[in-house]
Amino acid sequence: MLDITASDRLAVKSFATKTPVFVCVISYTATSEISGLTVAGANAELVKYTSPADAEFLYHGRCRCIDVVPATPDGKPTPALITRTALQLARIPLLVVDAGAKVKPSIPYISFGVEPGRNIINENAMDISSVKRAFEHGELLGKQLAIMSDLIVVGESIPGGTTTALAVLRALGIDARFKVSSSMPENPHNLKNKVVDSAIERAIAGGGIGRISSPFEAISSFGDPMMPSVAGIASGVLSASGKIMLAGGTQMSAVVAILKRLGRPLKGLCIGTTTYVTKDPSSDLSGLVRMASERVPILSCDLHLGESNKPGLQAFAKGFVKEGVGAGGASIVAITKSRGKITGKKLMNAIEKEYEVSIEAAGY
Repeated sequence: MLDITASDRLAVKSFATKTPVFVCVISYTATSEISGLTVAGANAELVKYTSPADAEFLYHGRCRCIDVVPATPDGKPTPALITRTALQLARIPLLVVDAGAKVKPSIPYISFGVEPGRNIINENAMDISSVKRAFEHGELLGKQLAIMSDLIVVGESIPGGTTTALAVLRALGIDARFKVSSSMPENPHNLKNKVVDSAIERAIAGGGIGRISSPFEAISSFGDPMMPSVAGIASGVLSASGKIMLAGGTQMSAVVAILKRLGRPLKGLCIGTTTYVTKDPSSDLSGLVRMASERVPILSCDLHLGESNKPGLQAFAKGFVKEGVGAGGASIVAITKSRGKITGKKLMNAIEKEYEVSIEAAGY
C-alpha cells in the first residue's frame, strides 16, 4: 500500500474494494483539432481514432479501427497499456461507454446516444438537450452499477479534454488558468487560455454568457460529452449509496465541480490518478479539487515507470502523457483489491511484459 498516497489518510481504507467494476467513457471534442493542444494521437487525422482505439486495446491488446496502437507523435504509447495490465492482473471487469466518440469501436459497448462535441471557439459544444440526455443516461447506468459493485471506477479517453475542462471550470467561477494538466511536458497553458478566452468572447458576443445559470449550460457552451456522462454515472452511483472513483487527472476536477453545483452529496466519491499528475509542477489537481469541493480526497499511485528499462514507459515519469484511460485509478484498485499481493513494482513489471507483447513484438 506504500505505492498509494492520499490527501486524506483514511481515504485508501475507505475506498478499498473487493468487487470493483471499471468503466471507460470514450468521447470526442472538435476542440482537440486545434493545433498544439494535444499529442493524443500520432497526427491530427488520427486524433479521432484515439478514444475508440483505446477502448479496443483494453479488450484485445491491439486496435481494430486503426492499424497502430494510439501514441504520441514520437511513439510514446497510450496509457491504456497501463489500464489493461492493471485490469487483467487483478481480474477487474470492464465496461465501455460511448459518449460521443467520433469513430465507434469494434467491441461491445453501451451507447448514450450523443453526438461528438463541437469546437468551442466556433460554437456551443453541445445542445443542452444532449447534455441532459448524457447525464440522465449516466444516472440510470450508475444506479445499476452500484448494485453490482462496491466501487465503480470511471476513466475517460477524450483528446483535448483538459482545455474544455478549463473552460467549464472558468464558466463555473473557478479560476483554473495555469492549473490544468497536459499530455506534454511543456504544458501549452497560453494556448489553452487563448482558446478558452476566445470561446468566452464568442459566447458574450452571442449573448449567451450571461445566461449560464447551471452546470448543464456551462457544459453546453464550453464542455464536451464526457463531462455530463461521467457526472451522471457518479450521481447515479452516489444516489444509490455506492462509492465511485473518478479515475483521471485535472479533467475530473470539472466533474467534481459539476456535481457540487448540482447539489449532489459527494460522500463516497474520490479521485484516483498517478503520481505523474499529482506531482506535476505545471498543473494543480489538488488546488482545483479544493476549489470545487474540499470534501473529495485524491488518491495517487506510484507506478515506478521511471525505473523501467523501456524508454516508452520511462516517458510517463518524464512528463509525457501522465494519465488517461483511467490508468491511475485502475492501478490503485488493482493494488487495493489484491490486499498487497500486487505492488506498484509488480504492476510495473507486468506493464513491461504487456509493452513487449503489444508494442515491441507488434513492431510499433
